[in-house]
Amino acid sequence: MRLPIQKMTDRWNAQSLARQFFIAGGAVALVAIALVGAFVTNLIEATVTRNSAAATALYVDSIIAPILPDLKTALALDETVERALDETLSQGALGQRLISFRLWRKDGTVLYSNDKTLMGKRFEPNGDLQRAFSGEIVAHFDHADDEESVTEKATGKRLLEIYNPVLQPWSGEIVAVLEFYEVSNEFENDIRKARLATWAAVILVTLLFFSVLSLIVFRGNRTIERQRLALAERISELSSLLTQNKALSARVQRASQRTAALNENFLRRVGADLHDGPAQLVAFAGLRIDSEVLLDPSVSRERREQEITAIKDSLDEAMREIRSICTGLVLPDIEALGVGEVVERAVRAYRQRTGARVALVQETPGDIPALPTAMRICVYRFVQETLNNGYRHAKAEGQSVRLTVTGNTVIVETADTGPGFEVASVQPKSLGLAGLRERIESLGGQFNINATPRGTVVTMRLGLEEGEQT
Repeated sequence: MRLPIQKMTDRWNAQSLARQFFIAGGAVALVAIALVGAFVTNLIEATVTRNSAAATALYVDSIIAPILPDLKTALALDETVERALDETLSQGALGQRLISFRLWRKDGTVLYSNDKTLMGKRFEPNGDLQRAFSGEIVAHFDHADDEESVTEKATGKRLLEIYNPVLQPWSGEIVAVLEFYEVSNEFENDIRKARLATWAAVILVTLLFFSVLSLIVFRGNRTIERQRLALAERISELSSLLTQNKALSARVQRASQRTAALNENFLRRVGADLHDGPAQLVAFAGLRIDSEVLLDPSVSRERREQEITAIKDSLDEAMREIRSICTGLVLPDIEALGVGEVVERAVRAYRQRTGARVALVQETPGDIPALPTAMRICVYRFVQETLNNGYRHAKAEGQSVRLTVTGNTVIVETADTGPGFEVASVQPKSLGLAGLRERIESLGGQFNINATPRGTVVTMRLGLEEGEQT
């Protein structure tokens, strides 16, 4: 639905202003002709009908009123009055023009009618009859539709129906209403001519007005088009110069952005490498210094020496990694290793430092392409950081590492059966798991943590095609 409307809007906007005015103005002019013509013709018809009815009612009233008795006291007409009305209505001008004639009492009783079958009958007063008893002359020029107008309906013609109040001479009180139907062929012809003249006048005036406005709009549109073409030429010249300036500015801006991004990434990676490597090893050594092996006098000397040796090895490895970071920010001893060997190296180093048991499962094909150094470091740091977190927070319960290579995706998953933790509590600016997430996502990978009261599973995914781009 929305697409066709958009197409219609685009087509409309593509038209010139003159054409838009011609289409929209023409539609408005047609509607105006219809509304104004209908209003004026109806007004003329109503006015002519009312005036003609008033003249006819005055004429009929001047002839019929002297014949009628005191209708306020008389409940019915005597034979003399009926005979006089019959003779008056059947002869002369009235006999030629009037089809039917009725004299109504206020309660809806027909006191007299040229259709003798209606005399004495009572009908429910309609709206026109009630308006006539309120003192208004009511007239319609249409087909008869009243219940009692059977004869008038049979003619099938439009008749002039008139309700005329009958006033008591000395009091001016309305005592009855005359209703009569008049055949008025000349009146209908006059109405038809008035309608045609009215429609012709409305159409001519509207077309003249619209034509003058169209001429003004078309002249203005031509002027606008000439100015638009001249302006387009100047804009084209300026756009060419502006494009050259934008190209130069964009090159400078991209160079500045790349420099800022490289510096920021460099600082972030240095911070992440220091936290994920030496900081973990020093923290591990700090934990071991406070262990019961060194503080309990009952522990044998050999066991203490082993603990001191492990602490020393951890500190020595921290120093080696600090030197490695300072020299090249890479781990020299994993540059030539495959992804499986990198995982094995990280697990073995963790076992040596902590003495914890870690299950290692590898599901890899034999022809894995070599990963870039940045990805190997990322895998190593991921295993190192997540295992150390499991040792610190889950007491190394049920730790395992799974490496899976499917197609062009490397998946590394570490798990434990500890109590878990609230993932939302991890600070976004921390250098632990948040740092791992940033490191992995910067290489186009995915990082996910699923922590429940039954354990924690941390997963990383790296695409080999991303590694080729890196």
